[in-house]
Amino acid sequence: MQDLLELLRNNPYPGRGIVVGRGRVYYWIMGRSSNSRNRVFTKTEDGIMTEAHDPSKLEDPSLIIYHPVRTMGDALVVTNGDQTDTIVEKNSFRDGCMARKFEPDGPNFTPRISCIVNADGSFELSILKAEDHGSADGGRCVREFFSYEGADEGHGYFISTYQGDGNPLPSFAGEPVEVTMPEPDDVWAALNADNKVSLYANVAGDVRLFNKNLGD
Repeated sequence: MQDLLELLRNNPYPGRGIVVGRGRVYYWIMGRSSNSRNRVFTKTEDGIMTEAHDPSKLEDPSLIIYHPVRTMGDALVVTNGDQTDTIVEKNSFRDGCMARKFEPDGPNFTPRISCIVNADGSFELSILKAEDHGSADGGRCVREFFSYEGADEGHGYFISTYQGDGNPLPSFAGEPVEVTMPEPDDVWAALNADNKVSLYANVAGDVRLFNKNLGD
């Protein structure tokens, strides 16, 4: 098991990340462009959404404005894009992920990462990523799923869009990483100060939002 805080402190740009543990879910967004950094998390009736902090500066909203968190019955769906809506509309985590592919933002071809947390504590993580970053369209979509019956107290599983910074950005590779589950304030503090944008923290149903643009 790795220390999540150390992982984050040593990685200036994991991009968007999901960590799921026993009674805890964390999701954060980061940004390098002014458009990506111009965002905040706000609460909705069934979860949260991203919004432009300054609407006058919003450029292309297609890949940055979405619902990262929504409920689906008694389950919680968390993703890094509008595949959240696809999963909820299909009422199926697997069918929703199978209907989508990586983001069309070549040459990065950002992976779509998603999770569903069930009422019994079991959860599933997924990543949809490009097979061929050297091609014009990313090639085939590789869809990977990881199912867990639950997690021990203080343990979690971490997946992110990128391995780290780069040009193009290298996609996350391998299985989700087993990590410690620190407190929300510590996770927010460990994210790179220049690149972090927002953090969603759900601890036993208690939701807190951190937004750099609002002074957090």
